[in-house]
Amino acid sequence: MPKSFLPSFMILIFFIHSKQANFEKIEIELKEINTNQEALKRNFLELTELKFILRKTQQFFDEAQLHHHHQQMADPDLLEESSTLLEPSEMGRGAPLRLGFVAGVINRERIPTFERMLWRVCRGNVFLRQAQIENPLEDPVTGDSVHKSVFIIFFQGDQLKNRVKKICEGFRASLYPCPETPQERKEMATGVNTRIEDLQMVLNQTEDHRQRVLQAAAKSLRVWFIKVRKMKAIYHTLNLCNIDVTQKCLIAEVWCPVADLDSIQFALRRGTEHSGSTVPSILNRMQTNQTPPTYNKTNKFTYGFQNLVDAYGIGSYREINPAPYTIITFPFLFAVMFGDFGHGILMTLFAVWMVVRESRILSQKIDNELFSMMFSGRYIILLMGLFSTYTGLIYNDCFSKALNLFGSSWSVRPMFTDTWSEDLLKHTSVLQLNPNVTGVFNGPYPFGIDPIWSLATNKLTFLNSFKMKMSVILGIIHMIFGVALSVLNHIYFKKPLNIYLSFIPEMIFMTTLFGYLVILIIYKWCAYDVSTSMVAPSLLIHFINMFLFSYQDTSLPMLYKGQMGLQCFLVVCAIICVPWMLVLKPLILRRQYLRRKHLGTHNFGGIRVGNGPTEEDAEIIQHDQLSMHSDEEEEPAMEEVFDFGDTVVHQAIHTIEYCLGCISNTASYLRLWALSLAHAQLSEVLWTMVMHIGLNIRNLGGGIALVFIFSAFATLTIAILLIMEGLSAFLHALRLHWVEFQNKFYMGTGFKFLPFSFETIWEGKFDD
Repeated sequence: MPKSFLPSFMILIFFIHSKQANFEKIEIELKEINTNQEALKRNFLELTELKFILRKTQQFFDEAQLHHHHQQMADPDLLEESSTLLEPSEMGRGAPLRLGFVAGVINRERIPTFERMLWRVCRGNVFLRQAQIENPLEDPVTGDSVHKSVFIIFFQGDQLKNRVKKICEGFRASLYPCPETPQERKEMATGVNTRIEDLQMVLNQTEDHRQRVLQAAAKSLRVWFIKVRKMKAIYHTLNLCNIDVTQKCLIAEVWCPVADLDSIQFALRRGTEHSGSTVPSILNRMQTNQTPPTYNKTNKFTYGFQNLVDAYGIGSYREINPAPYTIITFPFLFAVMFGDFGHGILMTLFAVWMVVRESRILSQKIDNELFSMMFSGRYIILLMGLFSTYTGLIYNDCFSKALNLFGSSWSVRPMFTDTWSEDLLKHTSVLQLNPNVTGVFNGPYPFGIDPIWSLATNKLTFLNSFKMKMSVILGIIHMIFGVALSVLNHIYFKKPLNIYLSFIPEMIFMTTLFGYLVILIIYKWCAYDVSTSMVAPSLLIHFINMFLFSYQDTSLPMLYKGQMGLQCFLVVCAIICVPWMLVLKPLILRRQYLRRKHLGTHNFGGIRVGNGPTEEDAEIIQHDQLSMHSDEEEEPAMEEVFDFGDTVVHQAIHTIEYCLGCISNTASYLRLWALSLAHAQLSEVLWTMVMHIGLNIRNLGGGIALVFIFSAFATLTIAILLIMEGLSAFLHALRLHWVEFQNKFYMGTGFKFLPFSFETIWEGKFDD
């Protein structure tokens, strides 16, 4: 845990100030453009409203003129009154009645309330005409479309005029000057249209200028976002530092890998030179009682496998990492369940495509979560495909069909000459080959399963026996390897007590029972041949009798001489390991505790002084003790507390869990056999029920139908056998590693080392 004194950050501050000045310049320019554009749009809106007012009021007066003409034809006495409404300004000075009017624009939805208010306040002494503006107008502030209407109000007298204007002001209606004569209105309309055209041209130029400014800023927007995230992350990290008493430098206490100390020192020196600081950075290594974070250095190949392990739990500091072994065991156990040569080739090709095009795929920044997950594990998929190709050759299974690479080791010619007649062949559909006849069986097949088994009716019986025993062998070897890895942790952490009281009895218990079972399986394969296979005893019966000490049945032949004595000895050794694990460790821990307590009381007057508990003492102390680090003299450590009952219960749980787990975990590895059988049977059903139909049609139509049938076969193969079955085998292989393998040696109770990285900041994953 190094401590570094950081100098002034002139480069960072200069960078921030330059960017801030650039942002302020763009902001001022955009604010000025927006302000001008808003003013222009407001002016444009006013001119547009005035244009519609002049147009609509002219229609009102034209209608009134026409109505006046009809009234004059019908009743000349009404001329004076109607002319008053027609053109108020054209009446003579001595006219008894003179009307004024105001014109404006109001939001369409306010018209009913506006009209009702006018009627009530003015007591019905006003005359209102309104007409809707067909085209919606743009609000200069919000940019929303607004529907408005033009209105004109006739009234008499200044009192009503004031009331009308107050009401218009309350309803936020816009009033505009409207000439009284048609000629003036026409001239004003012409001028308004000219101004609108000029203003529209200015608005277009303003919008074009704003677009150019925004486009220029948009080109650098992503870079700005990255730089802002960087600055935010840097400031956030600097806020975690402590300020020195001189108030002139910062002190940062950080975790870093020891191997990178030189590169960190070089980076600090380079930062000091670039910033122009006269104070160099000082890097000191500190002694601390805190548990460091766990850092497992990975590359693009090991990254996916390390993630599989970390998903179970982050390893404790300096605890052995299962990831290097998982690189081989995980795809192999997957392939045992997924063993198919054809499916393995397809999976390998898909992984090779991702590996070859990884740089292009990374540059595309694909957001699909499912594809991103598969792409991050492309090397896992590649190894799973390669191992599946190998196990597919072992099983001699390619899309449920066998490959006859070396020619079958079985021959039917001796059976024809010795026992099979022509009548027997005509009336019998199923015949049995006797391997004990000379010339029928010509030795084992060179590699994998003989292709003749694909024609045999007892194919499943043979393959199930083979795969079941293979699963048991692989599972027990995998678990023994996990137990063996635990001793490396005990040696590194200097815990000899765990080696003698945990590792050794665990290894003896596992090997004497289940390791012996593996030896029995291999021995039976080697000891019995064609001539003696009929008298081969059952391993299951022998293994059960081994636990029951039952050897009275003389009809059951022994596998080898001295089997009874050896098996009794192995069972007794396994039974002895149980109290070895259960009793000895708590008693020895209690004895060590009492001895330290007696020595501490005798030598220090009852007060034990030290620098805190050692790692061996941590097994004895059952409560948490926090080591407080300060610049002052360390305080005496707290008195140790040892609870014998808790220790006994903890050890009993561990012993029972391990002993029962050896049985249940061994049975759990039978999923290798079960999923391999399921995959092979699904593949065979898919071939028989789909592809075989098209191959049986022996005409031109069958060739055409085969195209569609093969499309369905390929789709179902990818969807069911590759994706669904592949995912199932992946999850079961993951479970075998997490539960059956890693629980033998891996605690996974640490916390991950998360260094300051700009890579995560570029991706926008920096968390405050």
